[in-house]
Amino acid sequence: MSQVSRLSAPAFCLCAAMSCAVLFAASVLSLPAAAAYPERPIRIIVPFPPGGASDVIARLFADKFAQTWGVTAVVDNRTGASGIIGTDIVAKAPADGYTLGMVALSFAINPAIHKLPYDSDRDFTFVTIAASNPLVLVSNPQFQARSVKELIDMAKTKPDGVTFASSGTGTSPHMSAELFKLMTGVKMLHVPYKGSTAAHPDLFAGRVNVMFDTLIATLPHIKGGRLKVLGITSKTRSAELPDAVPIAETVPGYESTSWVVMMGPSKIPAPVVEKLNAESVRLLVLPDVKERVARLGAVPVGNSASEARKFIHAELAKWTKTVKAAGITSGN
Repeated sequence: MSQVSRLSAPAFCLCAAMSCAVLFAASVLSLPAAAAYPERPIRIIVPFPPGGASDVIARLFADKFAQTWGVTAVVDNRTGASGIIGTDIVAKAPADGYTLGMVALSFAINPAIHKLPYDSDRDFTFVTIAASNPLVLVSNPQFQARSVKELIDMAKTKPDGVTFASSGTGTSPHMSAELFKLMTGVKMLHVPYKGSTAAHPDLFAGRVNVMFDTLIATLPHIKGGRLKVLGITSKTRSAELPDAVPIAETVPGYESTSWVVMMGPSKIPAPVVEKLNAESVRLLVLPDVKERVARLGAVPVGNSASEARKFIHAELAKWTKTVKAAGITSGN
């Protein structure tokens, strides 16, 4: 006979009442803290150098948090190790909502390549996807292929005859190409460079055939006629480049965007997460914020915390599979 079944009805009711009282008291005690949040400075860790999309968006958030809540909000750039150093600071911070992080696609790629001091799925609270930045597949204007379909046909008839540039191994341009290879079955030769701008001269001259790159990096060259667009990596067209056809129209299910997510350490109290999420979603529709995000070649998102977690979980799975298929290791 179980312990519960041996209890008399009055005793069982008393125990149940006491349990409910404890739970109620705990929830009531958490309400003042959540209602008062924030009452001291907020720090947003950016694990990349100043000037990138994560940094710019983090500074937008910091400014708006300060305006709305009347507290100091600072951005702290903690760079190094593909974003791992700064991300680890977030993972090990107190779960009170006063230390947040603003990370990018490398967050979902790193677990498949590096040994990490944190668990990318369990050790974080995801507040919202702040923005999504599609990439474009571009080539020299004289390149024979004029569409994604023609590129696939060419790559299938000339294995390793098609070359693609990237801004470095494990970067979003590189991984976008590896996902393309995985989903189409084509072979292409990777030519890594130290950054997008280093790759562009060879791309302009046709010494390398194609490249996946960000809108902000390629748009001036597209408008200037030095690059032509074969496709875009988002599932929908871009307002900045409306004629760019989504690769998904030729390769069903293909999507590769360089996103920015706001997060914190795991176990931040739900009321604090809800308050952070509500303010983040509100500010992402403000005209000045939308305009600044658009200048990065990105699109504001602002989804719920549960949607953000579901998205990151799917991204971790997708890029782990892609990295494994490409045979990429930390030694590459």
